[in-house]
Amino acid sequence: MQFTDTNCFLCGTIITQEHRAPVFADWLQQKYNLKNKELLMLDKSVTTFGQLTLPCCDRCHTHYLLPLEAEVEQAAANGIEGMQALPPQRLFQWIGKMYYGSLVTELIKEADPLVMPEYAVSEDPKMLGKFRAFFQVLQSLRVPMEFDGFLPSSLFLLQVSPTEDELPFEYQDELTTMAFSIKLGPVAVVCTLLDNAIIRKAFGRLYQVTEGKELHPIQLAEFKARVFYAAYIFNVVPEYFIRPIKPEDDHLVLDTLIDDVTNEIFNPWEMTAYAHMLEEMLKPWGIREHQILQTPQQPISFLLDEQNQFKPMERFTKLV
Repeated sequence: MQFTDTNCFLCGTIITQEHRAPVFADWLQQKYNLKNKELLMLDKSVTTFGQLTLPCCDRCHTHYLLPLEAEVEQAAANGIEGMQALPPQRLFQWIGKMYYGSLVTELIKEADPLVMPEYAVSEDPKMLGKFRAFFQVLQSLRVPMEFDGFLPSSLFLLQVSPTEDELPFEYQDELTTMAFSIKLGPVAVVCTLLDNAIIRKAFGRLYQVTEGKELHPIQLAEFKARVFYAAYIFNVVPEYFIRPIKPEDDHLVLDTLIDDVTNEIFNPWEMTAYAHMLEEMLKPWGIREHQILQTPQQPISFLLDEQNQFKPMERFTKLV
C-alpha cells in the first residue's frame, strides 16, 4: 500500500506519472456528462471528474480495471435487475476502486495541500490500519480470492422513482468512515466498505421494507443518512487472514475476525448526531435540524410510518 504518483495503486509496480486510470470510468463520464463537473477536495482545492485519476500500471488497467468496468456498464444498462445480478464481490470491487482512487488522490494532496488540514488522515494510526485492511481485500481485484462466508462490505441496491428525480447522477463518500453512495439514473448503490456486512444485517428490516419499492429522492437521502451515520458509529476494524496455501490451490481463501470482546461494535446511536447527518442529506429540500427533531426521540422519517412500514411517496410536500 503506497500513496504516491510513482507506484501502481493496486500492485505497487513502479510507474511514471503518465500511467493513470480514471477513478470514475470513461463510460460513466460520457453517460452522465461528468468530465468537467467539479469536485471539492479535502484541502479545499477543486478538481473535476475528468481530472480525477489514480496511478495505475498498464497491466492492472488492462487486465483488471477495464473488464470490471465493462461488467458494471453492462449491468447498469439493465437497471436495477442488472445491478442485482452483478456478483456482490464485483460490485464491492467497483465501489472499492472508486473509493480507493479518491483516497489515494486525497493522501497525495496531503503532502502539498492547498489548505493545511486540521487533522491529517495520513497521520492517524487507526485510519492507516483501516486502509491497510481495505487494501488487503481490494487485492481481490487482481488476485483470485475467496471471502469464506462473508463479504467485506454492506451493499444496498435501491430503486428511485422518476417523478421528482432531477439528478441522473449523484456521488458521495466519507473518507474516514468508508461510506459511499452512487446513483446511476434510477438505481442507487449505498455501501459501507469495511464492516463485513454488519451494517446491512443491522438494517435488515429497513432494507426489506424498501425492496421492490421506488423511493422518492428524499427517501433515498434518508436511507443514505441512516447508513452513513451507522458507518460513523461503527467502532471496529475487521482483520483478515489468508489460509495456508496448498500446492493444488488456484486461489486464496480469506477468513475474518472482528474483536467484539474488547470493543463495542457500535458506539451509541445519538439522535442529535444522527439529526446532523440527516440535515446534511436533506439540504436540497431545506429541512433543518429543529424540524427533524420536533419529537426528540423520534426524528422525522420520510421512509417509514409510525408502524415502521414503508411510507409511499410520489411527491414531496414542503414542511411548514
